[in-house]
Amino acid sequence: MEQKNAEPKKKAVPKKKIVFVCTGNTCRSPMAEAALRKELRRRKITGYTVSSAGLHAEAGSALSPNSAQALREAKISVNKSFRPKQLTEKTVKSAYLVVCMTERHRAALEKYPNVTSFPLLCGREIPDPYGKDIDVYRVTLRRIRECLPLIIERYCPAAGEEG
Repeated sequence: MEQKNAEPKKKAVPKKKIVFVCTGNTCRSPMAEAALRKELRRRKITGYTVSSAGLHAEAGSALSPNSAQALREAKISVNKSFRPKQLTEKTVKSAYLVVCMTERHRAALEKYPNVTSFPLLCGREIPDPYGKDIDVYRVTLRRIRECLPLIIERYCPAAGEEG
């Protein structure tokens, strides 16, 4: 009887978690989550999961209709079962990177070494569009998307680029 040498199974490498944080997790951070997920897919960069959370997310809230519309217009899909969630210490500690929309958000989490912000990375805050018209949401999404290449270059090297 011939014995086949079975190759040892490779141990799955856990994916690095990237979490975007805003106030209520209904506008900015879900848009950043969906936009980064799409951009990583487009660049064929694997090994990362992307999510979002809010410092003051309300139970029972939902993705802002204007956020959903801005994403649809940009041909960025959002998870249909998306529900805003409260940021927890466990989420922060298990994340590879936490990116806050403003310095105020980052200051609330400054004790964690894996927390940064759009102002630190890209030189500008991402203002809250909540309650404003669709044009403000479009501008917000554009500002987020303009910063994603900097985040990817610094924190999400493609396979084989890590040093």
